[in-house]
Amino acid sequence: MKTIHWAMIGTGDVTEKKSGPGFYKAKNSVLYGVTNRTLAKAEDYAKRHHVEKVFASVDDLLADPKVDAVYIATPPGSHKDYALRCAEAGKVCYIEKPIALTYNEALEISEAFKKANVKAFVAYYRRTLPRFTEVKALLDAGTIGDVRFVNVAYYRPAAKDEINGTHWHVQPEISGGGIFMDMAVHTLDILDFFFGAIEKVAAFSVNQAGYYAPEDNVALSFAFDNHITGTGNWCFTTDTVADNIQIVGSKGEINFGCFTNDPIQLKTAEQETAIPAGTIEHVHQNLIQTIVDELNGQGSCPSTIESALRTAWVCDQVYQQQD
Repeated sequence: MKTIHWAMIGTGDVTEKKSGPGFYKAKNSVLYGVTNRTLAKAEDYAKRHHVEKVFASVDDLLADPKVDAVYIATPPGSHKDYALRCAEAGKVCYIEKPIALTYNEALEISEAFKKANVKAFVAYYRRTLPRFTEVKALLDAGTIGDVRFVNVAYYRPAAKDEINGTHWHVQPEISGGGIFMDMAVHTLDILDFFFGAIEKVAAFSVNQAGYYAPEDNVALSFAFDNHITGTGNWCFTTDTVADNIQIVGSKGEINFGCFTNDPIQLKTAEQETAIPAGTIEHVHQNLIQTIVDELNGQGSCPSTIESALRTAWVCDQVYQQQD
């Protein structure tokens, strides 16, 4: 079995615990090299995580024949540039979510990898986390019968760096939109994992609090291609907090959070059960393992650029219909 040598572009917060260690803790995988636009940060990261190589530039990283695959760990504003360069260099790519600033950019990235005949994956890691695979198993087993509809509710107070506009999540030229583009994509992707493609979207997005330029409140109605319907509300300027996905079927319902580790709540005519379903230390690690395994001809990764394009399309519909 080949050891996949990874190189990482960017060494920000997400790489410290969520993703970075997953590359050297997964089987048949090693984090071989890193780069950062501030070289001292790359050197510091490499020292602390025992990474062999620090690259002075992305060009140097892509030119190294030992690099099998590249993780783009930067904000979305730079994804297109780095991804296209990876495709041109023939490097397998693992791109942070969302794929890019816009759906059109995401399509351009996808086409580049198709043309180069190189694999690309996107970091929707919830597809491999225990709480979400447990929900999928319940659905696939018909535990709540035929699914009728989905309701999503996510709201929370604004953070200080959101209120003052300094967080990149509220700077559309870097993030692609507002906080919706960073948070809601996880929920939309996991619903795609459960039910397949959303084919119809009606969206209302507004800015109510006026803390920053992009939307802070989004309401969606949507329908999957299998006729399951859904609604969702995301608001980032409330006083109270909620995080719940409700899936209602012909014989019961399931409730769980997308960003919490609370037990999954299963309710049927026969039972009301709280099902513990935790997380893992490095939340990207299981997904990274599926990529490594696929590259070694041992299975397949559930989060491809093709599946991620469907979530990018839903977001595009939201912004096209923006007030």
